[in-house]
Amino acid sequence: MATKTETLTRPAVKTKPLRRPRQSFYRRHESMILGGSAVVLALAIWQAFWSAGKISPLFLSGPSAIVKQFWQALLHGTLLADMRFSGLNFIIGFGLALVTGVVLGVIIGWYRAARLLFDPFLNALYATPRIAMVPMIIIWFGVGMWSKVFIVYITAVFPVLINTAGGIRSVDPDLVRAARAFCASDWQIFKTVAIPGSVPFILTGVRQGVALGLIGVVVGEMFGGSQGVGFMVAYGGQTFATDTLFVGVLIIAFAGVLLTALAEKLEHRFSRWRPER
Repeated sequence: MATKTETLTRPAVKTKPLRRPRQSFYRRHESMILGGSAVVLALAIWQAFWSAGKISPLFLSGPSAIVKQFWQALLHGTLLADMRFSGLNFIIGFGLALVTGVVLGVIIGWYRAARLLFDPFLNALYATPRIAMVPMIIIWFGVGMWSKVFIVYITAVFPVLINTAGGIRSVDPDLVRAARAFCASDWQIFKTVAIPGSVPFILTGVRQGVALGLIGVVVGEMFGGSQGVGFMVAYGGQTFATDTLFVGVLIIAFAGVLLTALAEKLEHRFSRWRPER
């Protein structure tokens, strides 16, 4: 007698995705609240000492005097022109440093012969304080814009180059061998294996290069310039105009915080590509 088998299927049970516990407003913005509170408290104490006459304007200025000088320089002075000049120097110098650092870093990191050939020069130039080269750079390029651009370039290129070369060397060799087993060309390996794997390292170099490039802008304009934010800082120090000096310092500090934050966001965005050891 034939038996009939029946397949019993259970209906699929729909499960609701687990929701993360909703964080409070303070938890979501804890760093901003605590950091902002510390800054406001420090400014309030600083202003209180300044208003009470406990701070000599010859050595230090107060927040209210700095803000007043900022608005006067913005509305009736050359602040916008100085910021435009310094920004142009930074953009050109850092852009050239970024392109050069990535290209040379890929070549040095990928080809062993190139690494052995360039290592002595890179080690010597990286160990040399760039500020010691400023007088020679001014002799080469003069006191115009291009000496400042080159100072920014030479201060920002090495972090990008060294981090890029380190990222290329850290690429998993098993992935490279697998790509070669499928007859991939060098360009295809660069595009699909080496470059994506080194992007987090490149962005780390970019973040470091931004900070050093801003230092290069100030140093170049302080040593041999007649305009720019660095010249403003030098002029304020020479004439004991501490409010003018602090205006330039705070502009550079704000630019550094903003650019570094953008670079860190990009670095965190691509951090999942970083190879795990």
